[in-house]
Amino acid sequence: MIKHGLSIAVLLLAIGVQAQDNRLTLEQAYDLARQNYPVIKQKDLVRKTADLTIENLNKGFLPQFTVSGQATYQSDVTRLGANIPGLKIDVPGKDQYKVQGELSQLLYDGGTTTAQISVQNANAQVEDQKAEVELYKVKDRINQLYLGILLVDEQVKQVDFVKNDIQLGIKRVEAQVKNGTAFRSSQLTLEAELMKNDQRVIELKANRKGLVDVLSLFINKQLPEDIQLNLPVIPATLVKESVARPELKLYNYQNELFRVQNGLVSAKNRPRTSLFVQGGYGRPALNLLNNKFDWFYIAGVKFNWSLGNLYTTKKERELLQVNQRLVDVQKELFMLNTNTQLKQQQAEVDKLSQLIQSDQQIIGIRAQVKEAANAQLSNGVITANDFLKEVNAEDDAKQSLITHQLQLLMAQINARTISGNQ
Repeated sequence: MIKHGLSIAVLLLAIGVQAQDNRLTLEQAYDLARQNYPVIKQKDLVRKTADLTIENLNKGFLPQFTVSGQATYQSDVTRLGANIPGLKIDVPGKDQYKVQGELSQLLYDGGTTTAQISVQNANAQVEDQKAEVELYKVKDRINQLYLGILLVDEQVKQVDFVKNDIQLGIKRVEAQVKNGTAFRSSQLTLEAELMKNDQRVIELKANRKGLVDVLSLFINKQLPEDIQLNLPVIPATLVKESVARPELKLYNYQNELFRVQNGLVSAKNRPRTSLFVQGGYGRPALNLLNNKFDWFYIAGVKFNWSLGNLYTTKKERELLQVNQRLVDVQKELFMLNTNTQLKQQQAEVDKLSQLIQSDQQIIGIRAQVKEAANAQLSNGVITANDFLKEVNAEDDAKQSLITHQLQLLMAQINARTISGNQ
């Protein structure tokens, strides 16, 4: 008994998992597309590149050791011009040799390393946000595929309703044919129309399969042909939402990059200070009057101030200001285009809302006319063609409603995507 209960529980769990795998939400499609879109790999590479560069920059403050050597021959050497009694000074050789090593420790670099690290971090943010902008564009493609599948599903349901009406008409005409009150051609007309609707179902399902296959490629997950898509729920605060597109962050990060680059320009114009120790072996050593090989060392502080950058500092700052103004203009243009698109989408939402109300009224009228035609067909007052005319008229009205409802949903989703709140 316990085993039987466990088997049922496992079966129910398996059915639940299968049902969950057979459903997909728009948010899940977004997440899967983001995880598997090739641009996501670029974000990791950008961060790794920045980390490696910053690691190398930080090593600039580690002690630096260099080794050098030279052997020279010169045409003349320093010598005394007079002899001093009791003092013999050897004349240095014209061939001289030296091998030395130098250990230096940077104390102050004018803030150049700190500024370079800031530039690397700011540049990494810019490149990372560029990838975010590209990833966000995928949402628009997912919207089209997702809503396209939902539209096909609604159209298939409507075709089923039409087929039911036609089958009902066939039964009634079939009875009339048996009773001799209707021609066989009327029944054949209805049967041909039924077959046409079967063809519509075949076409719609083929279109659905194509859309599902393309969606599978975007999310890198093979979806079953009968995948069920949840209808997206649009919040009531649609119109009040502010623009939060990733492009806005990109413009801010670009301005921040220009700011830290300006700091790097200033750092390049500051002096550098370091400690150093030199030691070596050569002839002559530090005592130029000793013409023998000897050891030597020197220790001290170095001060270096390169003033060559002052020639280009002003132009570099002006160039950064121009680039910053260019970004501001791009941001202003982007906001203008985005707000224009939002106005257009809102106008589309208002138009479709009105059309849906009109569709519902038309469907109500067409339904009454079809019911009257149904009764008239039963009584032999109208022909099968007349009946089909009213059935198709109601079908057209319902198809218009389905299309307008999905277009309304698409306009609402597009508005959220354009505003960056999707």
